[in-house]
Amino acid sequence: MRLFDAGVTYPNGTVALQPTSLEFAEGVFTILLGPSGAGKSTLLRSLNGIVPLSQGQVASAHLGVLRNARQWREHRRKTGMIFQQHQLIGRLTALANVLMGRLGHHSTLRSLLPLSVDEKRMALEALDRVGLLDYALRRADQLSGGQQQRVGIARALAQAPNLILADEPVASLDPATAERVLALLHGICRQDGLSAIISLHQVELARQFADRIIGINGGHVVFDGPPDRLGEDAIRRIYDGTSIPQKNPSAAYELEMTP
Repeated sequence: MRLFDAGVTYPNGTVALQPTSLEFAEGVFTILLGPSGAGKSTLLRSLNGIVPLSQGQVASAHLGVLRNARQWREHRRKTGMIFQQHQLIGRLTALANVLMGRLGHHSTLRSLLPLSVDEKRMALEALDRVGLLDYALRRADQLSGGQQQRVGIARALAQAPNLILADEPVASLDPATAERVLALLHGICRQDGLSAIISLHQVELARQFADRIIGINGGHVVFDGPPDRLGEDAIRRIYDGTSIPQKNPSAAYELEMTP
């Protein structure tokens, strides 16, 4: 994936993302790090067109520059999206929610019909990979927050994606569950050779799992490098003008500044 001078200005005049050019290599686990309102989610969502660009372009490794609705639809079919609030339908089973990851592969008319046995098998295999096969027929609203997020991961995997985008996927979870869910996602991406771009605000989780960290503040990229370069100066640039994360009793969230 590439961004070329990509910028986003909302209708009220708020500049959410300054003109930005970035390239995301295949198979790399990238974390977007920054405070709330920094532009992480805007950048992430611009990569699959949920937030349209005000200027610049997005290019897919497989489709080139995305110029029209047909190309964007094809790109979204191969891009799994994981959300902070899970975006599940509570009254449906975990299996039914995972099967929704297959709808983008069908026309509107075809999607009204039952999905194939092969697609149901894909969905069950995805649930098995996140440790929820035994919960396939349980309603989503009967699952814990961590389990619901794992259903969200399984739904993304059911798309057979080339790219995973995750927007603050562990922000609503307790520290221990957050670490387990992120470790699960990281392991699956490693095993499948998937590219992943994840927005987070937990510094230590970024250090623990990222291959590459992109720090964002005020819609600007202020840091771009491997975790071992994320020292105190870099963290202060990322969180300049906002509250820098304080030490948390949980090891998963403990902020250990590099000298």
